[in-house]
Amino acid sequence: MPYVTVKMLEGRSDDQKRALVEKVTEVVAETTNAPVENVVVFIEEMPKNHYAVAGTLLSDK
Repeated sequence: MPYVTVKMLEGRSDDQKRALVEKVTEVVAETTNAPVENVVVFIEEMPKNHYAVAGTLLSDK
């Protein structure tokens, strides 16, 4: 049973998340020969003040 975790900044719509998990599920099932019913996708959203690049919080940009 493949498990996939997608980490991204918050702000995507539910429609965007639905499209993402549909495509990820499809590709993982295809490449691993796992049944679609066995593919699990987790979305972990982070606020911009929990993520930094080059020492600067994204919320400060």
